[in-house]
Parts: sequence; C-alpha cells; structure tokens
Amino acid sequence: MAFDRSALDGAGRMVGGWWRDICLAGQFLTRLPFPVPAGEFRNLGESARAFPLVGLLIGALAALGHAVVLALGAPALVAAFLAIALAAALTGGLHEDGLADAADGLGAGVARDEKLALMRAGGIGAFGVLAVVLSVGIRAAAIASLAGAAGALVAAHACSRGILPWLMHAREPARADGLAVAAGRPDRRSAAVAFAVGCGIALVALGPVAGLGAILLASGASWCITRLADRQLGGITGDVLGAVQQASEIAILVAAAAWAA
Repeated sequence: MAFDRSALDGAGRMVGGWWRDICLAGQFLTRLPFPVPAGEFRNLGESARAFPLVGLLIGALAALGHAVVLALGAPALVAAFLAIALAAALTGGLHEDGLADAADGLGAGVARDEKLALMRAGGIGAFGVLAVVLSVGIRAAAIASLAGAAGALVAAHACSRGILPWLMHAREPARADGLAVAAGRPDRRSAAVAFAVGCGIALVALGPVAGLGAILLASGASWCITRLADRQLGGITGDVLGAVQQASEIAILVAAAAWAA
C-alpha cells in the first residue's frame, strides 16, 4: 500500500490550524503566555471556534485549585470563592469587567448614545457593583453546594465561552468601532463549531440530562441579555458579550447545583 503523504499533510495542517486558533483565542481570553506572534489580534474572529477549548483549560485549572484548597481543609464556601478568584486571575477579570460596564449602561435610564458612552467610560457605578457582587456570590454558593464541582466548573467555563462566537456572528454590533468590531466576526461554520464543542463538553462533564438543562438555561440567559442589548443599544458590544459569558456561567453552575440537590 502506497504511503498517503497528502493525508498526513492535511492532518498536520488541521492540527496546526486548531493549535493556532487556540493560541490566538487564549492570548485574548486569558493572561496565560500562549505563543502567538504580535499583531495577530485582527484574526480573533477567525479563531473563535477555539473559545470553548480555552474555557475548558480555565475551568480545569479552577477545578484543580478548588480541589487543592478543599484537600487542605478549607470550608466549601472558601474553596468556591478561591476557585472563582483563580479563574478571574487567569482571565484578568475580562468578563467581570464587561458585566459591570454592561450593567451600568443597560441599567441607566438615559438615551442609547449616553448608554454607550457610559459603558465606554471605564468607571463602575451602582449597577455594575451589584452585578459583579451578585455574579460572584451566586457562583460561589452554587459551587459550594456541589459535592464534586470539577465537572460543573469545566462545563460552565467551556460552554459559556462556546456561546459567544455564535452571538458575534448572528448579532449586529452596536458601534462602528470597539472591541466587538475589532475582534472580527466569525463565519457561520466557526460559530457553529464553537457552540457544538462547548455544548459537547457540558454534556460530557455534567451528564446528558443535567448537561442539556444547563445548556438550555445558559442559552435562555444569553438570549435575554442580547435581546435587552438589541432594544436599548441596537446591537451588542464587547461588554455585552462579557455579560453574556457571566450570565451563562451562572446559569450552568446553578443548573448543576439544582440537579445535584
């Protein structure tokens, strides 16, 4: 049988393409030292299919930290807060910052342009503080209630990031500039692959029934936020995507906790 060099080359290109996408997505979504050349940020949208795999890594590291803290004898709630803190440190608080800005903008009783300006200003108001406090508190309570939180952490971080590329593809940006525009728009195939990979990880990590419930709850939370952004802002921004990630992560952890109860 003749050696099929072209098949081997094709497999190498596929693996190399996935690795490049993981590195590009990881460089943006985390503070980890992924080996990506400078100036590649413009291709982030093309690499969006790797978002859930980066989320898988974040969730696995958070789960490892959670397990270590529990093994040292810390209370479950302390371990839960430290797992959230570790994940935030890995991402530089990227999504928490987006949640705070989106809450301030969407919660303000002002016109569209003023909402967008408020979200871009960089400060944090009452709605932003409340949103972050509630996000951290609800996640910590859900994690602490689980006898084994590793699967829930992996599912929450992977699936919540798998949802983002589809929204980046399907929803119009609220601004002509900004992070959501600069990142680029994933094509339908990349967005669908990201969503499928994120959902697949959730189903494996939580089991088919709890996983499906978590996916549906996260999808519902994402729809509510993007619907609100469409009505108030005329589209999505990077901050809105951050809020979607946080809401989806909360939904998945709550679903996991409810199923385990």
